[in-house]
Amino acid sequence: MLALQRREGAARYLLDDMVEDVTERLAFLRHSPARALVIGDHSGQLAQWLRGQGAAVSEAEPALGFDEERPFPEAGFDFIASLGTLDTVNDLPGALIHLRAALAPGGLMIASFPGAGSLAGLRTAMFAADADRPAPRLHPMVDVRAGGQLLQRTGFANPVIDSRSLEVRFRSLASLTADLRAQGLSNVLASAGPPLTRPARDRAAAAFGQGLLEKFEILTLSGWKA
Repeated sequence: MLALQRREGAARYLLDDMVEDVTERLAFLRHSPARALVIGDHSGQLAQWLRGQGAAVSEAEPALGFDEERPFPEAGFDFIASLGTLDTVNDLPGALIHLRAALAPGGLMIASFPGAGSLAGLRTAMFAADADRPAPRLHPMVDVRAGGQLLQRTGFANPVIDSRSLEVRFRSLASLTADLRAQGLSNVLASAGPPLTRPARDRAAAAFGQGLLEKFEILTLSGWKA
């Protein structure tokens, strides 16, 4: 995924949207961290912005081996952002517990990632491709209600959960799948379905159509460490 992102003109609209949203939330909350950890922003935009606000920033990238399902090697952060990664972990409650443990008292965590309701057009196309034998093509996604429950279960104070839509028009199914691969959003299931045959790909492309407006639901979880 990182190699694809280094290509000229690579799609990164989801990450750009998440970074912009996080900076707006921090400005609204007037939270100016002295020490911050940014996970998953391979563009470096958020870290650069935080440094411009006077923060000392550490950056981590799961694609390079950083494991959000293990205790973090450092702690005492006033702010932690996790962007576009938590929807693919096997143990989401455990990852949130580790995020909270890495915060200093009074520290804030914001995590954004694609949530339930995303990619309805792609899901319809995959059902058409598999016909009467549907296979797992997309990993499960968290909805707003489950996100709120997770924040409460993992001990965050003043938890806030919300979802917003980002709509993107695609010329074809092929253009959508290329964008998903470039942004690390393709199938990550350990037991994924069998590869699509040519007739199945043709059925999927026909079901997807041309000029489809696809929707991404971006889920944001935020909470404080008391």
